[in-house]
Amino acid sequence: MRPMNFGKVFVPLAGLLLLGLAYRAYSWPGVAFAGGAIVMFLLMHFNRTMQVLKRAADRPIGTVASAVMLNAKLKPKVTLLHVIAMTRALGEQRTPKDAQPEIYRWTDNGGSWVDATFVNGKLTEWTLVRPQAPDEDAVQAADAPSADAVKPGAADALRPPM
Repeated sequence: MRPMNFGKVFVPLAGLLLLGLAYRAYSWPGVAFAGGAIVMFLLMHFNRTMQVLKRAADRPIGTVASAVMLNAKLKPKVTLLHVIAMTRALGEQRTPKDAQPEIYRWTDNGGSWVDATFVNGKLTEWTLVRPQAPDEDAVQAADAPSADAVKPGAADALRPPM
């Protein structure tokens, strides 16, 4: 059994309490002021959500500039919306829709990726996976010039003097 999310109950009750206190202190003008403040608060959060999703809509799903930097910036208990704001891209969903926990993946151009696990919209764990680097001896052998290669400046020695 998962723990109860008190925020879903506490926030509406706090709003009703605020309206009740405003009515008691200032009558209907107080209710109008408190109601306006609550609506302004809701509009600010709605506007932020829309801005984050608008920025994320311009990028391919599941991409990030650097998976290593994303891994360094992630913290436990941040929301999915916060991670989307950091990456400026929606994550590629790796689990069935509406299943808990939700796993999303962000991949960079180098082939590294971060798998983030969210429980009830909050980040609980994440893993960074980097591709295997090629063997260093093979890389050095490929970078070594062959005996048949023309050295820089050697073509100048073959030109006749002017």
